[in-house]
Amino acid sequence: MNAEPAVYVEPDVKELTVVVPDGIDDPRLPSGGNTYDRRICNGLAASGWSVHERAVPGSWPRPDGAASRILGDVMGAIPDGALVLLDGLVASAVPEVLVPEARRLRLVVLVHMPLGNAAPGDDAAAGNRECAVLQAAAAVVTTSTWTRRWLLDRYALRPGLVHVAEPGVDAAEPATGTVEGAELLCVAAVTPLKGHDVLLEALATVSDLSWRCDCVGTLDRDPGFVERLRSQAREGGLSDRVVFTGPRTGADLDLSYASADVVVLASRAETYGMVVTEALAHGIPVVATDVGGLPEAMGRGADGSLPGLLVPPGDPAALAAALRCWLGDPDLRERLRRAAHGRRLTLSGWPDTALRVSRILADVAA
Repeated sequence: MNAEPAVYVEPDVKELTVVVPDGIDDPRLPSGGNTYDRRICNGLAASGWSVHERAVPGSWPRPDGAASRILGDVMGAIPDGALVLLDGLVASAVPEVLVPEARRLRLVVLVHMPLGNAAPGDDAAAGNRECAVLQAAAAVVTTSTWTRRWLLDRYALRPGLVHVAEPGVDAAEPATGTVEGAELLCVAAVTPLKGHDVLLEALATVSDLSWRCDCVGTLDRDPGFVERLRSQAREGGLSDRVVFTGPRTGADLDLSYASADVVVLASRAETYGMVVTEALAHGIPVVATDVGGLPEAMGRGADGSLPGLLVPPGDPAALAAALRCWLGDPDLRERLRRAAHGRRLTLSGWPDTALRVSRILADVAA
């Protein structure tokens, strides 16, 4: 990883309220958004900000009336002129609460996944509500260049108000890998958006080869989908080769990476893909869909080589072909491993992300 540490700039305005969904520290609910929120709060506090966290209960981004009223009470208690950083899962869902508050508060919205892109059933309605909030905000922070472009194209926001602060990643020991490359790892909440059904269909196509796949991620966001996946695995003869482990964090997740040869991500939509950079921090190549910000997260090593393979989303045949290449070509595995180790040296840490967010907040507060 990049050995140059971030140099923090002392902000002129140190008071900051951060509004997040309740449960961001719950180990049963790990997500890239939760990790980002926690690391940013900690990084801002370390750099001199006085951070006041306000966790709001509710089924965000689809709150009921009680959750919206709680958010209204939280916002109403913040003094006029205060600087407020809001997680987009909360902010983008309730323009009726936040647009009026934007007249007296300096609101900065952190967009992990645009609701208009992540809610295929009601994307128009969700997008309209999100657009109203973002247009009223003093600034918007996105986690990828892809997301920034998407918001500018869809919502006609002023370019100077939309910023990028890519997620950081912790330094990690390189995984040793196996000669055969047969240990596959998927780290993602088990939901339709993450494409586990596509992954299982692809794996069934390469069942003649030797491999094993651990699917690490929470299983309780869409229990019906999880049950369909288990049936799909049984019908495809994969039950003894695909393991749904549930969520893992910390040292347990590090052990999963340490024993993996390749990380596979079949997502239908992603704004960045922190799993990709976590894998690359361990020197592990990635097979992922060419969607959203995933290519941005994968990046390239210093020599320009791609540390993995990209395939079209929703295409199990293409994913199967990529996996067959990985499993059947030792030279390819070696090239991708070298590229992953090269990319590992270019990754930025969380202090760099916190510094970027700090500067954005300081500009809004000035």
